[in-house]
Amino acid sequence: QVQLVESGGGLVQAGGSLRLSCAASGRTFSSYAMGWFRQAPGKEREFVAGISWHGGNSWYSDSVKGRFTISRDNAKNTVTLQMNSLKPEDMAVYYCAARTDGSKWASWGQGTQVTVSS
Repeated sequence: QVQLVESGGGLVQAGGSLRLSCAASGRTFSSYAMGWFRQAPGKEREFVAGISWHGGNSWYSDSVKGRFTISRDNAKNTVTLQMNSLKPEDMAVYYCAARTDGSKWASWGQGTQVTVSS
């Protein structure tokens, strides 16, 4: 099993920055991609960013390209989402996820709230 815990959320004004972190424990020796998703009240969960096992490849939703950066440190069992130039539409609960079952995002954290004001 893989356990994921997010941290770093908070309140920030539009144009500001936040860094989200995800700490993994348990079966962390396995190879799997990591990712970030978000969900706002009344909206469906959406993909934000993903990164391959070794960190050599990453991908982003069009809405965050150029503003967000995902990275991982397998030695420390962490994945980070650096969020710059935040916009009100970025406000959501952000979830860390691991693709621990083939193509499925099977492991999830509890989420951390990101609030953006203007």
